[in-house]
Amino acid sequence: MTSTGLAALVGHARVILLDFDGPVCSVFAQHPASAVAHQLRKLLVDQAVTLPTEILTEPDPLAVLRFTATLDHPVVVRLVDQALRREEITAARTAQPTPYGREVIVAAHQTGRQVAMVSNNSAESIRMYLETRRLTPYVRPVIGRPEAAPERMKPDPYPVLAALRELGAEPKECVLVGDSVSDIEAAHAAGIAAIGYANKPGKRERFAGADAVIDSMAELVAAFAIDEL
Repeated sequence: MTSTGLAALVGHARVILLDFDGPVCSVFAQHPASAVAHQLRKLLVDQAVTLPTEILTEPDPLAVLRFTATLDHPVVVRLVDQALRREEITAARTAQPTPYGREVIVAAHQTGRQVAMVSNNSAESIRMYLETRRLTPYVRPVIGRPEAAPERMKPDPYPVLAALRELGAEPKECVLVGDSVSDIEAAHAAGIAAIGYANKPGKRERFAGADAVIDSMAELVAAFAIDEL
């Protein structure tokens, strides 16, 4: 998509919904996700849960949590979710900012848009990051994953719809920026446009269903500037 096309897309949006891990920062940059996933597996084994082969080698702690939704064991789900929340808060303190992630938030705010966060990470960890980076005044609401309900993480549209309700916004007024197919699917399920942030090789091809694809968050900053002209 051209810069003017991207500007036209965001020009219709008074609400910018951002995924957290990717568009805003790399949450586990200094607190490796694979180590967190390992801790969650140990917790599951301690609860006498038999782990399937794919989970034994799964490096994504969110995927390990998502697996717990298949266990039909609410107590175990809550234990794993709470453990992950603690690890996410620790990780958020040393998360690596995404280039131009902060600038997108500030530019959106300065151009009269509302910025909200919709994430599969915990709201507590997002708030920790925003406070550490002095971004709290620019972002509201912060919608993290529902407590002990991993089945309602994106691609389920629940977090997106929750943000729209809190903002009193219509889907046509919003656009979501995310770095995964699940972000695109959640946005479209909620009836809103989606911008794929292709921050790694191969992602651009996977974002064929997105309304626009960007390689850098700087493209959004420029799009806000064009829209103001």
